[in-house]
Amino acid sequence: MAVHILLLQQFPLLKTLSAEALAHLAPLASVREFSKRETVLTKGPPVPFLCFLLEGRLQAVDFTVEGREVGLYFVDQGDYFGELSMIDGEAQPEFLIATGRAQVVLLPGAEIRPVLFSNPQLAETLTRRLAQRVRHQLNQRQVLGLSNPLHRICAQLQIMIATTPGNTPQVNIIRAPTHQELAIMVNLTRETVTRTFQVLQSQGVLVRQGDNLVVDKPKLDQLAAHGEEK
Repeated sequence: MAVHILLLQQFPLLKTLSAEALAHLAPLASVREFSKRETVLTKGPPVPFLCFLLEGRLQAVDFTVEGREVGLYFVDQGDYFGELSMIDGEAQPEFLIATGRAQVVLLPGAEIRPVLFSNPQLAETLTRRLAQRVRHQLNQRQVLGLSNPLHRICAQLQIMIATTPGNTPQVNIIRAPTHQELAIMVNLTRETVTRTFQVLQSQGVLVRQGDNLVVDKPKLDQLAAHGEEK
């Protein structure tokens, strides 16, 4: 089903496109719905679309050689994904899983690719995103190298804080990952994450407020620094 131009304009990547470009793309777009834990993109086959998350949240995951699921990053509402395969036509590098009900807008890669790369500003946006993704995964590897679960979770929270707007001692992480989602990211069990959160809460490092986490950054940094010393 074709989508309206106004829907495409909701996405930050597309809102600067001309009316003519959007009018060309809108009839080619389609919308798909996914249920919780359903696979949105599969690792391996090239993705023939550039995908935009209209509603919900996705988690990118891969698997270790032992078959354990490892979380890589999240895709939030309004963001795009599948861009690597769209750019080079090669394999999709990871799975994208819906963390809850999700709606995705699909734009054919063959149609959107020339539009994006003929616009220097959008081409730069794509390039910067890929650079951010590489840096994020390098940081993620360092987190997984920490042997102590407490220090590993503290380091993961620091990465999340780094992408949260604002620079105050009390940082509010909006729509923080669940314990299960965080466990996948740091390669621990959900039970271990829950116990560690209880320790952090008892020490005043963090407070859960609904779906959000309020983190005392100085206390978190102190715990993480002790982990680096060991």
